[in-house]
Amino acid sequence: MKISVLVFGHIAEIVNTEKLILQNVKDTDELNEQLKKEYPLLQKLAYSIAVNKKIIQSNTILTNEDVVAILPPFSGG
Repeated sequence: MKISVLVFGHIAEIVNTEKLILQNVKDTDELNEQLKKEYPLLQKLAYSIAVNKKIIQSNTILTNEDVVAILPPFSGG
């Protein structure tokens, strides 16, 4: 299974792209672990994971149809 991951802000600068394709990732915990393994600088950063435009708070099963986004912290004012 291939998962498309959209990446934004300074996180996109770290991974050097705005879109990643990850193979054989079954859930968001596994996706998070794989990203941190491939891009160690992510271990020190806070970010949110969204699946199908909804920010998730716990592990979520992924399918080929899902759109995953890695979002840097938001600031407002």
